[in-house]
Amino acid sequence: MQPNALHAWHEVVRTRDVRALDALLAENAVFHSPVVHTPQVGKALTSQYLRAAMHVFFNETFRYVREIADGQQAMLEFEVVMDGVHVNGIDVIHWNEQGLIDDFKVFIRPLKGIQAVHARMAAMLQARP
Repeated sequence: MQPNALHAWHEVVRTRDVRALDALLAENAVFHSPVVHTPQVGKALTSQYLRAAMHVFFNETFRYVREIADGQQAMLEFEVVMDGVHVNGIDVIHWNEQGLIDDFKVFIRPLKGIQAVHARMAAMLQARP
């Protein structure tokens, strides 16, 4: 993975700057949700889901606890507490040759965590035009 691409993602997470997200996404980006059974294809949908996820996940307890990076891909393990539920998950991110995210997949555990994320994400996405 290009070190600049990974650094840029961490900077978006650190600053919680959702506006900077669009500059990181490829036009053909695909988002794989842990609760939606079909991939969300295209920059606009990927951006919509990632923006909603940032609002849902990024509270004062969110943190990446482990990182495995190789070539143009990374797995970032995260932890966050939502509604008293300790949620553990993994972001699997792939960058293209230009350093733009073209694939973003999220895994979450335990079941109570998935249920909390599902409820919050549904509310966020329904509130957006």
